Amino acid sequence: MDAFSLVYQQLIEWVVEPVCEQFFSLFNLNGRLGALFLCTSYGVAYGLYRSRKHRGLTQARSFWQFIGGSRVYWHPSALLDYRYYFVRAILKVALVLPIVHLVDPYILRSGDYLAFFINLWGARPRLGESLSLALLYGLGVFLVKDFIHYWAHRAFHSRWLWAFHKVHHSAPVLVPATASRVHFLEKIVEKLAVGAGLGLYVGGFWYVCGGEVSRYTLFGVTYLVFIFNGLAANLRHTHVWLSFGPVMEHLLNSPAQHQIHHSDAPRHFNRNFGTNLSLWDWMFGTLHVTRSQPESLRFGTGEPEHDRYQTVYGLIVTPFVETVGKFRGRRGQRIEPQAPSP
Repeated sequence: MDAFSLVYQQLIEWVVEPVCEQFFSLFNLNGRLGALFLCTSYGVAYGLYRSRKHRGLTQARSFWQFIGGSRVYWHPSALLDYRYYFVRAILKVALVLPIVHLVDPYILRSGDYLAFFINLWGARPRLGESLSLALLYGLGVFLVKDFIHYWAHRAFHSRWLWAFHKVHHSAPVLVPATASRVHFLEKIVEKLAVGAGLGLYVGGFWYVCGGEVSRYTLFGVTYLVFIFNGLAANLRHTHVWLSFGPVMEHLLNSPAQHQIHHSDAPRHFNRNFGTNLSLWDWMFGTLHVTRSQPESLRFGTGEPEHDRYQTVYGLIVTPFVETVGKFRGRRGQRIEPQAPSP
């Protein structure tokens, strides 16, 4: 194979195929940005528009204006999100999956835990498959993943990881594609953390059941993920205010709560880390509930170097530059000698 053919093959495998796969993912149900979930979310938004228009609660003259219009969906930040949506597919193939596969052999999987428990306590009788068991198993998987996402999210708000998570928060306007504005390092950490946590849970559950159990799915998607994605999940990254009210928001994370999380107002900092459930925020003291009346919000980081995150290159490279600068700054700090005590 000559050099040209090799380069052409790599170009197809690392660029063309991932981009095409990312495009066609819009037409399946394996991600929140599937066409069905987008239509469902904007259907809810249209219902909100009609209701508020009827009650005189909005000044928007059209549905397009109600959801943000050109000032949001054609904003330079939104255009960057659309481009980065496809760039992330390339990063996934070129960086995320190879690194995850490199580390993965050192993480115990569900089968490893199942074998460990069998060796420790002996085999258990097989319970068999049932709908109730499949629903319970799926509920556990959902809770474990949501719990891990909560703590991983909190970790990336810490000083040494914030530069990478700032990629997501740097968007001054929110569109559904902003959900994909995530640095590849954060995706690697998330995948490894979820893999490790689920391995323990699944292995333990299978041991109790005496063997493998299948999750109940809807249209090939875990039923709870399907339900939550269908509950206007895409409105989290929009300018459409949808509050579930202060009571329900102690359990379920509403679009308004996630918009609060993206606010650049200090009173909203480090609030509402939950993905689907706000239960974890309630339990660990990071909850901010909302009401039907929209709050005045401005999105983004509001920092002097904000513009550094407004290019594809900036989204990928700037976090490394900032983090290295922090380490150098810390190493360069000189400790002043203390005066002797009198």
